[in-house]
Amino acid sequence: MERVTDAFVWPVRDPQWPGKVLIIGLILLIPIAGQINGLGWMLAALDRLRAGEERLPPANFGYLSRGIRLFVVQLVYGAVLLLIVALFYLPAVLLFLHEGRGRADVGLISFGLLLNLLALSVGSLGGLALNFLSPSIVLATDSGGIAGGLRIRDVVRRARASITNTLIAGLMLIAASFIGSLGSIACVIGIVFTLAYSLAIQAWIIRSFEIGAGATSAA
Repeated sequence: MERVTDAFVWPVRDPQWPGKVLIIGLILLIPIAGQINGLGWMLAALDRLRAGEERLPPANFGYLSRGIRLFVVQLVYGAVLLLIVALFYLPAVLLFLHEGRGRADVGLISFGLLLNLLALSVGSLGGLALNFLSPSIVLATDSGGIAGGLRIRDVVRRARASITNTLIAGLMLIAASFIGSLGSIACVIGIVFTLAYSLAIQAWIIRSFEIGAGATSAA
């Protein structure tokens, strides 16, 4: 991936970055609409990086139409994962409730605990898989809309085209997510900055992944 470590510093190359990050961060506090606008702003930052311009997009509420498709795609993937987890978790809960009404059966309780463990494992591994597929999902949605983003076979094929790029991008996105959550430690106020800052980092990571995937295809 091209200069992936620059992901953390490129936003500050824009002289106006504090104001832009602050405004987008405040918008992000708005439920749902703020998240959609933030995704659109991230995609706009991706466009600027594609054009070779290392300046953040203007900070405003004008990215809703750009972000709605990616929001829907992410919502669908999250809902599918939640449904799969529920297939293991809900039977475990019903089993515990049933056994709690009378004399508990050790075998059934053990089975319930196993289902609970499976639900936790599936949720954790599924969330991790979605994280590593995220650059492919974003690029597929950006180019093909909602239908493109939900073509899981094409998304996985893009991710598998360069396993190294996928792994690096996934690990960097985990780091970006961690940075985004750091603001909550600073009396919650800092999250206004860190959430928007992490979106800018994600744009760079996805652009680096895109360059690496293109180079692999050309080879």
